[in-house]
Amino acid sequence: MIILTKQLDEQEIHETHYEKIVDTLKQEPYANHLGIQLTALGKGTASAELQIQDHMLNSHGTVHGAVIFALADYVFAAASNSYGKVSVGLSTNVNFMAPGQKGAMLTASASEVKKTRRVAWYSITVESEGNLLATMEATVYRKDQYFVPIDQP
Repeated sequence: MIILTKQLDEQEIHETHYEKIVDTLKQEPYANHLGIQLTALGKGTASAELQIQDHMLNSHGTVHGAVIFALADYVFAAASNSYGKVSVGLSTNVNFMAPGQKGAMLTASASEVKKTRRVAWYSITVESEGNLLATMEATVYRKDQYFVPIDQP
């Protein structure tokens, strides 16, 4: 049996490896394909923005729901991985409240509601020009692995 003698300080990991964590999150292929830009990353928080292009519209001329979801999902992933620990989504619940418009800048923010060793919960909003477009509640599974180099006990 392995007895842990030292608890990892995730706040310290975030601070020590901040640049590596940000660099990893900025390399997310699908987010880059869409043009999503990470604008802020904190401990359990993240913000990003996306300039809407014509190909992101639906047949009604408003922003496709999948694009709004992708932006919300990206800040969820960034916030939940902000400690350098590999975290993967378990569930999301999205509420679409208003349409996004052609040419608009969408902004999304995620904040940690509660975190345990294995699971964490997040609240996400997507806005455009001060108007709330969508909210998301999301749950993540926190694996044992870190994607930054750490000294494990």
